[in-house]
This record gives sequence, structure tokens and C-alpha cells, in this order.
Amino acid sequence: MNFEAVDKLKGIHPGIFLDNELKKRKLPKGRFALSINEYPQTLGAITNGKRDMNTALAMKIETELELEEGLFMILQVFYDYKKIKESRLSKSRPDITKFQKTTFWDTTIENIDWHKQKRSVIQRVFERGSSQEKKEIKKFYGNKEVERILGEL
Repeated sequence: MNFEAVDKLKGIHPGIFLDNELKKRKLPKGRFALSINEYPQTLGAITNGKRDMNTALAMKIETELELEEGLFMILQVFYDYKKIKESRLSKSRPDITKFQKTTFWDTTIENIDWHKQKRSVIQRVFERGSSQEKKEIKKFYGNKEVERILGEL
């Protein structure tokens, strides 16, 4: 594995890569964990994505499996970056005080995922919304993005 191949893996948990690597080599997780002086539960939590990879463990695994030094920590950093980015995106939303209840009459406006439902939101606001709501949507998504989506509808 070289660092150019890391581009394909960016954003996945390092434990998923480790799990696939162990399966490919037909190495049982528990036995492998014991061979590097780690608890099987620790390795299990990492391969299930429930625990992050730490530097000391990454070094042990990379050495034992003869993988590129630093691979697991690079994967961990990109995974952490992806989680933070997704968290920020999910928290960002337009100023919902500028929307009438009638525009989103069939849903709770606080529960809208403004990024995943972008196309539907833009379509609804531009079909049923007030000029204030349209202005807020353009401010939130940007004029170019709104025009692009409206052009596709």
C-alpha cells in the first residue's frame, strides 16, 4: 500500500481498512491482537469503527503487517476530518425565523437537513415561498448553486 492509494481510502475509518487487511491475509482478529500484545476487545472495537486508532497501536500493526509507516494515522486524520466536516454541515442552516410556517407546512423546519435536502428545499421555496425566503435561500446556498438547481428542475 502506498500513499497514492490513500486517496481512495480517505474518509473511511482505519479499522475498516484493518479488518479488510486481516481478512485478506486470513488472520483472525483475536489471534492477531494477542500477537502484537493487545487486547482482542481493543482490536475488535477499532475494526468495528467504535474506537479510534492511536499512534502506538498503528505503529505495532503497520510493523507486524509490513504496511507503509503512518498509514493508519493518515486514515484516522482523514476520518476525523470527515466527521468534523459532516458535523459542521449538519449544524449550519439558514435563518429559519425568515420562513413562514406555511412554506414548510408538512414538516418540522428544525428537522430539515438543509444540505441533504437542498434540491427539495430550493424547489419548494422558489415555488411557494416569499421574496424574503428566496433571498435567505440564495444567501445560504449561494446564487450560483440556486440557479444551477433551478435550471435542472
